[in-house]
Amino acid sequence: MITFNEAAYSYGGGELLADMSFRLLPGSFHFLTGPSGSGKTTLLKLCYGALLPTAGSVAVFDNDTRLLDRDAIAKTRQRIGVVHQDCQFLDHLTLAENVALPLSVSGRNMAEELANVADLVSWVGLSGQQFSRPPALSGGERQRAALARALILSPDVILADEPTGNVDWEMSLRLLRLLVELNKMGKTIVIATHDLNLIRTVKSQVPTRVLRIAKRRVQLAGADL
Repeated sequence: MITFNEAAYSYGGGELLADMSFRLLPGSFHFLTGPSGSGKTTLLKLCYGALLPTAGSVAVFDNDTRLLDRDAIAKTRQRIGVVHQDCQFLDHLTLAENVALPLSVSGRNMAEELANVADLVSWVGLSGQQFSRPPALSGGERQRAALARALILSPDVILADEPTGNVDWEMSLRLLRLLVELNKMGKTIVIATHDLNLIRTVKSQVPTRVLRIAKRRVQLAGADL
């Protein structure tokens, strides 16, 4: 689904990531690890075309991202749901309206999708907060709302950047259960995290691979995690 072929990314005259060659296969579950500043967020942005490699190539659904125009990139992104580390919402809209925003951007008929929005909000356990506005939500509720928004277009791939970084362990496990369930439904999952306990927890439930960024390169981590 997503293939890195000797891809690299440089900015400001310095190389952040280099010589990356790996594939994210359909239905796979990957963790992406590495110290702060190692390039985890940058690698995720390369996965959905927000950044383009400065060397080598990244192919998303068999399309080289460097060759796609803006409209093609936008269409490709509809197949990739992203949960950002610092999830942003529009405070004047309700939770349900924020979740539904990608539908409007993609040109879908909002009236026809209302039932799907309600079902998705219920699936992440937020039915009671669907009419609340973002400032009234807890950190865990915001993260689950961000996951619902990432799923609203039924993507094939979900990329989550430190989704449990600002929530307690109980909420982290709740988010992980949702992501594991999505993987069992056939979705490809990539989670960037530095929390080894999360990785161990998921590895006991579904087959996973761990990609570690070290010295600007991506390595397959050992089984000792």
